[in-house]
Parts: sequence; structure tokens; C-alpha cells
Amino acid sequence: MKNFWAELPRPFFVLAPLEDVTDAAFRRLIAHYGKPDLMYTEFTSADGLVLADEIGKKKLRKKLIYDESERPIVAQFFTSVPDHMEEVAQLAAALGFDGVDINMGCPDRAVEKSGCGAALIKNPSLARELIRAAKTSGLPVSLKTRLGYNTDELESWLPELLQGDPAAIAIHARTRKEMSDVPARWERIARAVKIRDECDSKTLIIGNGDVRDIPDARAKAATTKCDGVMLGRAIFGNPWLFSYSRELESGFVPTAAEKIRALSEHLTLFKELLSETTNYAVMKKHFKAYISGWDGAKELRGKLMETESPAQAQEILRQSSGLFQDG
Repeated sequence: MKNFWAELPRPFFVLAPLEDVTDAAFRRLIAHYGKPDLMYTEFTSADGLVLADEIGKKKLRKKLIYDESERPIVAQFFTSVPDHMEEVAQLAAALGFDGVDINMGCPDRAVEKSGCGAALIKNPSLARELIRAAKTSGLPVSLKTRLGYNTDELESWLPELLQGDPAAIAIHARTRKEMSDVPARWERIARAVKIRDECDSKTLIIGNGDVRDIPDARAKAATTKCDGVMLGRAIFGNPWLFSYSRELESGFVPTAAEKIRALSEHLTLFKELLSETTNYAVMKKHFKAYISGWDGAKELRGKLMETESPAQAQEILRQSSGLFQDG
């Protein structure tokens, strides 16, 4: 099967998988306004896809819907059971995904309780088993992790992962203990690149953490020599994040009216793709990001937070759009 990783530009810019944020609706909007070089699905429970009842499986499968405009698109899973990883990786191949990614960095205690996410940092042999299991799909396998668990273990943890020969490793430049409470240490991404080279590995290294925008991402790539940069929180309320000129390093700066229009489109996509299986409350975390930065934004945001459906929110936006035509 074709390995899309080899065809990405250097450096490449990646949309991070963010739970209840980068869902099918938001990814489709991002692909329209400013497509990154690579997209990931939200992280999805492999155990749930294998073991849940039909209603549960239907809900989880919604995390795996995508549009052709999003390619290349990677399905991200979490589990500590190699057999489950093998099964869902083969499902990803059957669904037409371009790759499989294994989450080895999520600090959520419920995820860690079953040995998944960041807990895998403490179990390198199982981490390698999961990589092997995912490779049975024939898709290129990547993973996302952190510098370490309680302390920075990059010097020992990364070589363990490289033994599994993944196509790429995205490294959040903090430990699990640090969560996002300290600045990301990008000098450790530079060290990760050197460790990769010392191990004579072809695995691509992707840096992640505190990246503001594409110019910042390009500067971090130049400093660290990493192959790609992953942007996460910067996407909130900003589907234009990746709409930049590679030559001019300039991005689109939306007006209030354009932000309102984008949110309206986001609501439409949510209703179309996810309303049957996803609680409308997940949309509300986007309101502050879209509706801010101009006079009257706070009042409009307050009204939106009181809505109980996409239709109600759309009506409020229709009533308000004329007030912000000039931004």
C-alpha cells in the first residue's frame, strides 16, 4: 500500500487530533477553508469498536467518517490490547484511511486506567506490540506520545519506539505529569531528531506543543530540523489556520462577519454529520473561539450558550449577522 508520508512536503504541517474538537464536522470545514498537509481523526477507543453493543459501535464509528477533501487522513486509536489494535487497524484499511495512528500520550486517567495513552510510556514492550499489530493492516503506522511520564525519558523511550519502525512519531514536548502546565520544550524535539539519526532510523519526527501559527511552526521546524509540526489548540475558532502562502507566510485574517459565517457553516455540518450521535454541547466550546474580538461579541456569545440546538444557534446568528457586516 502507498505510503503517503514519503510524499508530504518538508516541513509538513499537521492538524492535531483533539477530542470533541476535530470531529468530522470541524475537519470538513477546515479542509474547505485551509487544508493542512495531514489530518487525524479524534482518538477513538479500539476496545469500544470491538466490544461495544451496536449502539455504542455506531456512535464510535461516527468518529471515523471523513470526506475525500480531508486526505491524507489518519485514523487514531487507543488501546492496550494488541488484538483489538489489529482489528481496528484492519477496519481503518477497509474504510479507506491513509494511515493508522496509535495514541501513546493522552493523560486522561480513565484512558490510562486500562493501560492506554500515556500509560504506554511505562510499558515499551507493549507499545511495540501495538505497533506490530497495527501494521497487519498494511497501512503506514504512526504514533503520538510525550517526552516521558513523570520525568523526561526521551533518551530511553524514543529508541524503544524506533525499534518498532513506525512511519512517524509525533512528540508533545512535555511529560505526562506536566500536562500543558509548562511551556513546551522544543529543544527536546531537536534532540529527538538527533536520537532518530543516531539510531539510523527513517521514522519521521513531528514536533507538537505551543505552536501559535504557521510562521511559528516553520520557525520551529527550521530550528529543530524536525520533519513536520503538529498544531492543535491554535485551530479553535480558526478554520483558516492552515490557509497561508508558503511564499509570503501570510494567513487570512477574518472579519467578524466571516467568523459568524464560518460558525454557521460549522453548525450546519454538525447537524448533518453528527447530531444523531453527538451531544450538541460539544459545539458550545467553539462559540468563545469564533465569537470574540469585537464590540458586541460577548452578548452574542451569551445568547449562543443558551441555545439547545443548531437550529436555535443558526437563528441567532442570522439575526446578528447584519450587525457585523463591516467586521
